[in-house]
Amino acid sequence: MKLTFLGTGVAIPQANRVQSGILIDTGRKPLLLDCGSGVLNRINDSGNDHTSIEHVVLTHLHLDHVSDLLCLIKANWLCGKTDISLYGPAGTESYLNKLLDAYSYMKDKVDIQINELIPGKSYIIEDTGCTINSVRGIHSVPSLSYRVDTDSGSVVYTGDTEPSTSIMQLSNGADCLIHECSFPPGFETTNHTNPDMLAEMLDSNPPGCNEIYLTHLYPHMQGHENESLEILRKHFHDRVKIAEDLMEIIIKKKK
Repeated sequence: MKLTFLGTGVAIPQANRVQSGILIDTGRKPLLLDCGSGVLNRINDSGNDHTSIEHVVLTHLHLDHVSDLLCLIKANWLCGKTDISLYGPAGTESYLNKLLDAYSYMKDKVDIQINELIPGKSYIIEDTGCTINSVRGIHSVPSLSYRVDTDSGSVVYTGDTEPSTSIMQLSNGADCLIHECSFPPGFETTNHTNPDMLAEMLDSNPPGCNEIYLTHLYPHMQGHENESLEILRKHFHDRVKIAEDLMEIIIKKKK
């Protein structure tokens, strides 16, 4: 399973980081996790074809995670691809219907299947080779953190959230945990994560996964990357890394 970080940034612009998006390739049809501003171009930058994306999973409906969703749908339509399946938390259907009301010329041109996911329930996306499970995140709006399992490996992606026991439990047996780390050490925050908060959770509820990648970095984190890694590596050895846009990693199933 190949994983490409398309966007590792946030709603505030910064060099080399667009908004949230991750592409999972199992050798079948790809699965896109979140689709923030800049992700559509990053799909092209990564050498992937946007028309191959038929399944999009949203963690929540904040703009920096969904801004390019309609752009992707329109780009696909302009290239002759009209169907897409969308998965997300409660409110996803209402959100998309209102969005299409604003761009009503697209309503009859695309076929969008919307699936609002129930935390704790498994869903099989057969043509991607993926099974997804979710738990609720700790955020300012309904948010889901996902585990994606395939025959070749498994990954957990938190979306926006504070660290939680349920996310650590979801990560047990996974090959990779992608955890948001919005702010630097000592920065007080709720609904998001800093290295101190994550380190405390790693101590009290260590995840049974191989690696941790940090994403969703605010500009406040610039210059604090090494400091953040030093803190977290004390609690998770040297297997913590900071994700970058267009970084590719190969996930191998734990033996």
